[in-house]
Amino acid sequence: MGLLQSIKRDIQAARERDPAATSTLEVIFAYPGFHARQLHRITNALHRQGLRLPARLISHLSRALTGIDIHPGAQIGEGFFIDHGMGVVIGETSVIGDDCHLYQEVTLGGTSTKRAKRHPTLGKAVVVGAGAKIIGAVNIGDGVKIGAGSVVVTNVPPNATVVGVPGHIVAYAEPGDDTVLRLPDPEWDIIQRLENRIGELERRIAQLEGREKTLPSPVEDE
Repeated sequence: MGLLQSIKRDIQAARERDPAATSTLEVIFAYPGFHARQLHRITNALHRQGLRLPARLISHLSRALTGIDIHPGAQIGEGFFIDHGMGVVIGETSVIGDDCHLYQEVTLGGTSTKRAKRHPTLGKAVVVGAGAKIIGAVNIGDGVKIGAGSVVVTNVPPNATVVGVPGHIVAYAEPGDDTVLRLPDPEWDIIQRLENRIGELERRIAQLEGREKTLPSPVEDE
């Protein structure tokens, strides 16, 4: 795919996935995620040519302008969209597949200090909710949805929905099928039981308090 076609696909991705995008010009001039993606094209090209310092300087400028920190070494596919964008961090060895969608404050981070693959790999059409953190050289399958605020530190199979800290799979969806298979969630079940038990105890306490109010006051001996 040529450069102009690739940029057009970025614009199309923004218009398709953000109902607030009303025109192509709005995306071009007022979307920091779009700006960060285009500046990353420059920094990544410089990085691959061994011009590491100029790449990092432009990347630093991009972060100051957009609030989005994308390392020049990160590999990003077509149709990439960052919604709102503020606080997004994408590490050096991150790999992002086509048609991925990241919300604000998402981190694709690493844990190792070795010069090796230490950041996540996202498959195609992955959606990462606001504030989610994906840490380490983990693989996120195609079509995965990661809930806002989740922390993912293990591999995730395709078409799964992940929530929680640490992230755990709560549902699967077959490609092209609207049917969602919800999996058992023991933690949620325990919380529900506790909430029901607390509600029952509160009702009993209220009943006891009501009975005490209806009892006649004791008569004192003269």
